Amino acid sequence: MEFDIADPKLSGLGRQRIAWADSNMGVLASIKERFAKEKPLDGITVAACLHITTETANLLRTLKAGGATVLACASNPLSTQDDVAASLVEHEEISVFAIKGESSEVYYQHIDSVLDMMPQMTMDDGCDLVSRLHTLRSDQTSSVIAGTEETTTGVIRLRAMEAENALRFPIVAVNDADTKHMFDNRYGTGQSTLDGIIRATNILLAGKIFVVAGYGYCGKGLASRARGMGAQVIVTEIDPLRALEAVMDGFRVEPMDQAASEGDIFVTVTGNRDVLRSEHFKVMKDGAILANSGHFDIEIDLKSLSDISEGNSNEIRPFVQEHRVGGKRILVIAQGRLVNLAAAEGHPASVMDMSFANQALAAEWVAKNASNLKPKVYNVPAEIDREIARLKLESIGTQIDRLTPAQEEYLASWTTGT
Repeated sequence: MEFDIADPKLSGLGRQRIAWADSNMGVLASIKERFAKEKPLDGITVAACLHITTETANLLRTLKAGGATVLACASNPLSTQDDVAASLVEHEEISVFAIKGESSEVYYQHIDSVLDMMPQMTMDDGCDLVSRLHTLRSDQTSSVIAGTEETTTGVIRLRAMEAENALRFPIVAVNDADTKHMFDNRYGTGQSTLDGIIRATNILLAGKIFVVAGYGYCGKGLASRARGMGAQVIVTEIDPLRALEAVMDGFRVEPMDQAASEGDIFVTVTGNRDVLRSEHFKVMKDGAILANSGHFDIEIDLKSLSDISEGNSNEIRPFVQEHRVGGKRILVIAQGRLVNLAAAEGHPASVMDMSFANQALAAEWVAKNASNLKPKVYNVPAEIDREIARLKLESIGTQIDRLTPAQEEYLASWTTGT
């Protein structure tokens, strides 16, 4: 079995942590049990370019239980948990190519290592795997039946590919399922981003001016939780509807040009590039903290920051880099990469339970329906979304009402009036 990991000796710790996550992932556990009986992915090689975490490990174990041959690489150079990678290799016999802190060169070598094994299905987090297939290895696309995509950023890239008729096989936008973006993006990102910032800096959030760039689901969750910990939250936006929503939710909304001189902590969650730029760095307070919770490390313009910095930057704490601009300190966490995974452990298992249930059931759905699908981006079928929500409620012991026959008749009728 081929693999490239940091240290196989870490496998015991990884196994314990994977088991802990598993105990909080009841929906995925029920899917794994069914998959083990039905083998819906039998004979399919799945290439998963995901964050190699304890939660991801339980998804990969579920796919393997369903009969798949599973290959895995990291979707971010800093998001791998090395003990988890070791356990997947040693205990699950899954080929993993991922090392925390790997260079960009090694990162793409690992993607190529997975693609060298000729997968028939892709499972992406950010679209790097699919992009690599369509650019440098396009001859392989004919052997891929379908794929899935986990993130907002990845779906944006895939829809651009579809619009240009560049997409060569069907992809399910797992990110757009209600049981993914309404919970993972909002509750998961909201909590885990703060976790990463606090672990890296040990800073007190209460009383700080906390600037959230972007008010999508991730930004909403982050703004809400920062306010809950006593921070004064400013939101920056380009979309008038989202900006208005932030105002109605009780947040200050300002352009970044104004917020840059006011904030103590800045977090980008936009999915776009150069959100924090040179003109912003120059007016920031001494000790301003910059972090990113978008998928790629381009939301903070680190090249411009480096260009205007005085002297070399210094790592003053693990994952905290200090730059000097105009005699003031600007602190960048985790090299501008995903702060929740680089400086912490990512989302809690209980919320990833739903996201990865979507991945597993979407993989089953495309395996059954690939021959009838065109090379375009598909939404997760509504019945899968509802089933995951039902299973999640069941796993946490929550019951809901059912319609009476009279209510069902009323909702299906147009004749009853005042």
